[in-house]
Amino acid sequence: MSVFIRSRAGKVFGGIAAVGVSALFLAGCSSSSTEDTSDTAAPADSLSLKVGTALPQTGNLAFLGPPEEAGVAYAMSEINMSTADTGLDIDVVYGDSGDLDNKAYEVEIPRLLGENVSAIIGAASSGVSLQFIDQVTGAGVIQFSPANTSDAFTTYDDGGLYFRTAPSDVLQGEVLGNLIAEDGHQTLGMIVLNDSYGTGLANYVTQAFEAAGGEVVAAPTYNTGDTTFDAQISEVLAADPDAIALITFEEVKTMLPSVLADFPAEDLYFVDGNLANFGDDLAEGSLTGAKGTLPGLTIDTLGDFTSALDTFLTDEGGEPLTEYSYAAESYDATILLALASLAAGSTDSAAIAEKLIEVSGGSGDGETCTSFAECADIIVGGGVADYDGVSGPITFDEAGDPTEASIGIYQYGDDNNYVGYEG
Repeated sequence: MSVFIRSRAGKVFGGIAAVGVSALFLAGCSSSSTEDTSDTAAPADSLSLKVGTALPQTGNLAFLGPPEEAGVAYAMSEINMSTADTGLDIDVVYGDSGDLDNKAYEVEIPRLLGENVSAIIGAASSGVSLQFIDQVTGAGVIQFSPANTSDAFTTYDDGGLYFRTAPSDVLQGEVLGNLIAEDGHQTLGMIVLNDSYGTGLANYVTQAFEAAGGEVVAAPTYNTGDTTFDAQISEVLAADPDAIALITFEEVKTMLPSVLADFPAEDLYFVDGNLANFGDDLAEGSLTGAKGTLPGLTIDTLGDFTSALDTFLTDEGGEPLTEYSYAAESYDATILLALASLAAGSTDSAAIAEKLIEVSGGSGDGETCTSFAECADIIVGGGVADYDGVSGPITFDEAGDPTEASIGIYQYGDDNNYVGYEG
């Protein structure tokens, strides 16, 4: 079963650790419409909201692109099913964020801004988002990531235009560090991506693990675009740790054969940047017992949503997903943008940003609702909606961070695929 931990210093049990978050603490013209930006409770007669995505179609997080884009598309379909009742319709322009190596965002962000979008959903990578956040928010456009977890965004000077549905790595690092300690490990080695995500998460894992009495004995880094990792693997193995955490992106596929040749899978730990179903890519049983963490409710508890998402995709002529990481967070990001636009009676970016905290339940003492249609009915009726999403309650603080979050804990089986961990 799953046990929810409300204290950030609490132990980790079961498949989910849920943690309350404390808040840490417009320039330019909007690139969207000329709708009325007054603070109205009721929607305008007709609103056409345009949103762009800068999600990883290519690069070292490309495996996250399909579930994230699917979440956006599914939300768009549900929003547009209610247009007759709300007067709001949404159009999505899809774009590729790429990674720090191929830099697809250098072309795609100007293209999306040129489409006069009110918001850009993305990137997945914190390091990539930091490359274009100034360009987007400086243009007066909302940047809304479903997967950024770096703590850098909490205090970033974004003019109130940055939001995310994924929690800061302060939480994932704490949960993972405690999990490794509670599994009985006393020494830890890490291989770490050298960007804001990797080094930040490694720092919080270290803090939690050492607070629990453990010692980090090696933590070599590598850079995006590197293709060989022999030096990092050798350094970690030479330190003889009794656990290894791989804080990487898709480069993990290159690392695993060498790591597993000399280290037991049951003492190996993954994170959201590389937790994937490896299946037949590895020999049967290669990853049996390995564990990993992923922000959000466990995939097992999201069964109704993932089934509905796959049905939507197949009805649209696509294929069911093989990965679901951050699909729920992408869906919720899209729904929240539409609800904020409806509440503002505007597609102006600044007006939407002013309402995002309210519709998430961070202000306004609104009425709880769990779907776009239900929340839209409240707003159209002159009330205040508090959207509790598929990914969780969300509840933004003034920094655009969710103040309630869950961290899913997973374990690999003999088929090299992961399921919710039953501790």
